[in-house]
Amino acid sequence: MQSAHETFQLGHFTVPRLWVGLWQLSSNAWGTASVPKIRQAMSRHVDAGYTAFADHYGSAELIFGQFRSSLEKPELVVGATKWCVFKPLTGPITRAAVEAAIRERIERMHATRVDLLQFHWQDYSNHDYITALEIMAQLRDEGLIANVGLCNFDALRTEEICVRFPGLVVSNQVPFSLIDVRVLSALDSVCTKHGVKLLTYGTLCGGFLAEKWIGLPEPDPYAGSLNPSQRKYLDIITKAWGSWSLFQELLFVLRTISLRHEGTSVTNIATRWVLDHAVVGAVIVGVRLGCTEYPEDNLKVYGWTLSDEDRADIDRVLSQSAGRQLFQTIGDCGAEYR
Repeated sequence: MQSAHETFQLGHFTVPRLWVGLWQLSSNAWGTASVPKIRQAMSRHVDAGYTAFADHYGSAELIFGQFRSSLEKPELVVGATKWCVFKPLTGPITRAAVEAAIRERIERMHATRVDLLQFHWQDYSNHDYITALEIMAQLRDEGLIANVGLCNFDALRTEEICVRFPGLVVSNQVPFSLIDVRVLSALDSVCTKHGVKLLTYGTLCGGFLAEKWIGLPEPDPYAGSLNPSQRKYLDIITKAWGSWSLFQELLFVLRTISLRHEGTSVTNIATRWVLDHAVVGAVIVGVRLGCTEYPEDNLKVYGWTLSDEDRADIDRVLSQSAGRQLFQTIGDCGAEYR
């Protein structure tokens, strides 16, 4: 197994700074592959140093759990999953309900504990998320959870939780990219203060931050050629962030920078820009396992950083966008899901 070139400490684990995101297993809209092909793809990623996988959508937990349990040394691969409370509760949250949710995750992942449980709570007006975290702290102490993380929690609630439960939360999974910079408005300083690492998604905007889109006209979101992630990020790019023409300027600048860093791609530059923020632990790259994968190309982000000139060139384009206003127009991280 090839070791990752860059790692960081996440609670009990030393993990790579690139993770495999499994949300594309939730729907055939991203493309389909047989389970054996998906497992083979997982094996290729592990061999290349991708030793952390994340997300619970669709059959992700089941397939990942079966794959990891088949490894000679399964303890070398970390699995992050989620417990998402979307629906309004019919009553106060209980220890039995929380424990049942965690044990379901454990069973589906063929594990003895959850390596990283990422907690999402839909309705901030219901403060039972505090009770849920208090119970999760107990379950962590009892060995059912190794580490507790948050998912799409904003700066205000992250601060509240970290003050209430010092040292409990190790991460917060949130969107962060050259297009969506909302974490820089407040969440980055909160997480830095409390030692919480960001695990970022949407960093490649559904694959739009890539050479293949340079010089192409704005795609039709209703033509059927875009996957769900691309339709989501196209809307953000053209309606909230700026325009397709400004996005083309950004792609051109990223390609110019990639030529300065021999062997890198537009995707590498976009990923490196996020990784260069100290609060970021890892970028979670959504992968269509068995369909479209770029494990070797993505590894080219390791071992270097962007120069002052690179960042200045990028900033000149970003300053023409409404990226810094997304915090007001969309809301803090996760607001778009509430």
